[in-house]
Amino acid sequence: MEKKMTLLLMAAGKGSRYGKLKQFDGLGPKDEFLMEFSMYDAIKVGFNHIVVITQRNHVQFLKEHLEGRLPEHIALDVLSQELEELPKGVKITGKRSKPWGTAHAVWTARNHIDSPFAVLNADDFYGSHAFKEAADFINDSRNNSTFAMIGYTLEATLSQNGSVSRGICSIKNGKLSAVEERLKIISENGSITDLDSGEYFTGKEMVSMNFWICHPSLFSEITEYFTKFLLDEELVQLSEVYLPLVIQHLIAKNKISVKVLPSGGKWFGITYADDRESAVGQLMDMTTMGNYPSPLWNKLQ
Repeated sequence: MEKKMTLLLMAAGKGSRYGKLKQFDGLGPKDEFLMEFSMYDAIKVGFNHIVVITQRNHVQFLKEHLEGRLPEHIALDVLSQELEELPKGVKITGKRSKPWGTAHAVWTARNHIDSPFAVLNADDFYGSHAFKEAADFINDSRNNSTFAMIGYTLEATLSQNGSVSRGICSIKNGKLSAVEERLKIISENGSITDLDSGEYFTGKEMVSMNFWICHPSLFSEITEYFTKFLLDEELVQLSEVYLPLVIQHLIAKNKISVKVLPSGGKWFGITYADDRESAVGQLMDMTTMGNYPSPLWNKLQ
């Protein structure tokens, strides 16, 4: 019997710096979305369940778009991240229009995932080797408290068009001990600097690009963390429930360990509108070299 492996993609962001919804921008040679390349790479190594978290008004469009492309044996769930969806018995006062954050997006899928899963951003390209690493980890894992993270070198994740936010990883014996968020890292004049702190980097530092491999036990942990978060009125008004912070909290409590898996490949994203041309060019080059078919889904049906 084929082992169930789920790919969870977070596609509910609003893309303020990009200027439009980058999750649905046709960047591939045949106007494929960037998330479709992640799905393709995942399916090739054995993932058989796709879950996408998006905004309510995009659910039907995305469901129809993907159902017409994904192979028939792939299970698909397209879910909406709802502000009103809170832990049972919890109520808040005041108004909020901003989504609750990436941990809440993952928590949205709690009733649809019952096996180990990989979670990542829908608007990033992670490379096929990252999905092979994730699949091997899931297939070899026998411990529900051991998670994993796909890591990338900082120098491989920078934009030529402005500063980026990156989670700089502290690693001990191959396992993640902490992720420190740096919000304005920029590469200029041959050096890499955090504009906020003035700290310099070599570029070889390992960073988190929000590609995690988790066990379903994470959902109950998010419930507990989110419930406490909602009791703090200041956090409710100003902050979000970030997945890396939940994972760090669990590491600190010795509830989980997180193995760091070097990606062994390339990453790119589209933080800024000017990043689009580079992304389109890289996808075209990889397709021309035969890494991907065109149209993308021709050979997986």
